[in-house]
Amino acid sequence: MAGSSAHSSTAERIGYISRIQSFSACHRLHRYIASIPPPLGRKQADRESSRKRVYFKHLLKGEVTVTVSVTPVFLLFSGLKLLVFEVIMIPLDHKNLDKDVPYFTTVVSTTENVAVYIWDNMVKVLPPGLLYEIKIHETDKNVVVYRGE
Repeated sequence: MAGSSAHSSTAERIGYISRIQSFSACHRLHRYIASIPPPLGRKQADRESSRKRVYFKHLLKGEVTVTVSVTPVFLLFSGLKLLVFEVIMIPLDHKNLDKDVPYFTTVVSTTENVAVYIWDNMVKVLPPGLLYEIKIHETDKNVVVYRGE
């Protein structure tokens, strides 16, 4: 068996379990559209009106990964599912991050900061040392990974 000699029979084996949860949220674009020159023929007043705040809606996927002892499994998927629901769905799903989530009144609502927010709240509900990483899938090709560093 490949790799079987790497672990003695008494060594504790560590595994990882993950829970992926989709949630919908919007946030303000944190730059002025007015920084882009207006198309030919547009008036300065049109350019000034484009300084209004612009909000973007995202369907995000949050992935929470924890370390577990392979035998016995400390945290079952159903337990992780409940914690992810409490930390991600209740405060973030169908919310305007800038207006509805107090954390983002002082922190720019980037995907990276959403990952930090989730990390900070997951460590409050998990036993110490269990949380391994948070991944936020902004799109299929854009993913943020945060490991508490």
